[in-house]
Amino acid sequence: MNRNIIQRIEQLVHIHNVCRQLNILCLRNLSARQWRPVLFPSAAIHQRHLSSSLMKMTTQHDRFLSAKKEKVQKKEKLKPIKIKEQKKLVEVWHNMTLRELARAMEREIDDVYEILILSDFDVDNLKPSSALTPEMLKTVIKKSGMKSVYAETKIEKVIENKDAVKRAPADPSLLVPRHPVVTIMGHVDHGKTTLLDQLRKSQIVAMEAGGITQHIGAFSVCLASGDKITFLDTPGHAAFSAMRERGAHVTDIVVLVVAADDGVMKQTVESIQHAKNARVPVILAINKCDKSEADPQRVKMELLSHNIVCEEFGGDVQAINISALKGENLQALAEAVITLSEMLELKADPTGLVEGTVIECRTDKGKGPVTTAIIQRGTLKKGAVLVAGKAWAKVRLMLDENNAMLSEVLPSMPVEIVGWKELPSAGDEILEVESEQRAKEVVQWRMYVEEQEKIKKDMEVIEAKQKEHRDAHRKHLDSFIGMTWKQKSAVLYKAKKNLMGKRPAEKTTEDKPMVPIIIKGDVDGSVEAILGVVDTYDADHECELDLVHFGVGDISESDIALAETFNASIYGFNVNANKSIQQIAAKSDIPIKLHKVIYHLFDDLKEELNSRLPELTEETVKGEASVLALFDVSVGRKTVQVAGCRVQKGFLDKKMKFKLVRNNAVLWEGSLTSLKHHKNDVPTVKTGVECGLSLDQDVEIKVGDEIICFEEKTVPQKISWDPGF
Repeated sequence: MNRNIIQRIEQLVHIHNVCRQLNILCLRNLSARQWRPVLFPSAAIHQRHLSSSLMKMTTQHDRFLSAKKEKVQKKEKLKPIKIKEQKKLVEVWHNMTLRELARAMEREIDDVYEILILSDFDVDNLKPSSALTPEMLKTVIKKSGMKSVYAETKIEKVIENKDAVKRAPADPSLLVPRHPVVTIMGHVDHGKTTLLDQLRKSQIVAMEAGGITQHIGAFSVCLASGDKITFLDTPGHAAFSAMRERGAHVTDIVVLVVAADDGVMKQTVESIQHAKNARVPVILAINKCDKSEADPQRVKMELLSHNIVCEEFGGDVQAINISALKGENLQALAEAVITLSEMLELKADPTGLVEGTVIECRTDKGKGPVTTAIIQRGTLKKGAVLVAGKAWAKVRLMLDENNAMLSEVLPSMPVEIVGWKELPSAGDEILEVESEQRAKEVVQWRMYVEEQEKIKKDMEVIEAKQKEHRDAHRKHLDSFIGMTWKQKSAVLYKAKKNLMGKRPAEKTTEDKPMVPIIIKGDVDGSVEAILGVVDTYDADHECELDLVHFGVGDISESDIALAETFNASIYGFNVNANKSIQQIAAKSDIPIKLHKVIYHLFDDLKEELNSRLPELTEETVKGEASVLALFDVSVGRKTVQVAGCRVQKGFLDKKMKFKLVRNNAVLWEGSLTSLKHHKNDVPTVKTGVECGLSLDQDVEIKVGDEIICFEEKTVPQKISWDPGF
């Protein structure tokens, strides 16, 4: 019994050792060691029987594991060597601004702001142009994962100022007397141009469209006494305010023309203000004194409220009563101008480089860009190189007001200059330079300055938008202070849900009507005046007015192409469109509207705007009746309610529309199915007559309700914009 137990225990120990040796073989390199079982002495007998079989098994397993490991080692590849990432170098310098740092880091300014805010720096007064401290620079660059390198010196590229400027004041010994430049100003149709006609014995009014001046006319008048005066005739129309202001700033004396029958008007007051701003003395010319309703004394009294005090009231303003149409007392006016000019001691320097002012400019078909100018210093000669604004010219021709060629132009003389490469703007200062190369340098410099100013303004707008965005973002972050992540998620979900709810729906109606226009004028001043009126357009909520293009000169093929692209109408003021241009426009269905009078142009524009507006429906009440009683009448198998009424006002017509009104509220609107008087169907019922009527819908009618008969008409809608004339 005991012997059997001992044998079983020995067998179990033997099996345990075998399993242990197999486990070791799986974990160790069997090729390095030879497996040798360790047995108890009592198990030596069984070793002989098992050793051969176990050795075969372990040898086969060893070979299998060795072959497998060799295959795995062959498949293994070399791991790539990781190169340490180098940080981006940012060049910094002393007093580096926030904008410069953002540009050097190739980041947005907002990113730099955010790093500074998170780093507990005070950024309330920090602007993009503010200089950063070394600590700020170091912190921003470090937290951006970059490395800073100090530059030796930050040298900004400075472009040399190559602008042309006026010369220093002339030596008094070089000054010589010059004749005065006089500007005629006043309200429209007060006789300014007629006055000049009489002075120069011409017929300007006959040539002016509508009998009103629409340009600045510059010309010299030689009086009977031999004295010479340069006159500027400015428009009196409300649209030409900029022209009047220009005329006041290039003149020596202002002659204020006021009609004795009209008195002081709106443009009269504006002309007075221009003269005061330019600090120019005023002579009062009271025109139309030959009329029976003329009252010169009333005119003088009205001008007192505008600080125009005549000599008879103790002031220093000369007042001359004239009749420009009949030529009465014009000699006295001319003498007053000459006397005042002698008191002013007008002198100029006729030597050296020319200085002047552009009065008007236009594009001539044969001559190209042409300017009307007043020379204020120097003597202009053919071949001179001039600069005005961003345009330059080499003078080819000089013409007077009669289109006669001039060899030279002295100070105070008006002249038409031909030879401009580009068209300058009215009011630009004319300066003579040494050469064409110098003129090009001046123009390039001025274009560069204008571009820099535009960039600066754009940057200010961008910075304002960025600041607004930062403030909104900061406010949004502040709203989450003290919240848990669950509360934040709930708030964000609600905000997103509201935003989705406010998403605009698809457009189901047509877009707002729009009128695209192209404006072409004969001179720069005319275009300026038209644009000034267009700028007052304030009815975009009714119909949008889109100014596609504007320019000076006759209508060209490029204007037609542009109009075709934008489906625009072309408005021309004192310009022409030749037959070929009109044929091209007709083929493309492009309307060309040419006008000679400015208020006719805007009347036409208003008509086009009105045509784009939808028609309005107007209701005209034809009659009113009150309900006195109600009846139920059987019509076949159906019971119809009939209202017994009496017509109180007007008449009822069965063919028209009706309303049921109770306590000023409309309960029904439609037509009648029947209208009877004493059981007879009638088409109409007059005032005071009783009738019975039934409606086309089942509506509850009560005694005391009102039945209103009305007629609907569609009427064209008118634009609310008022251009001022």
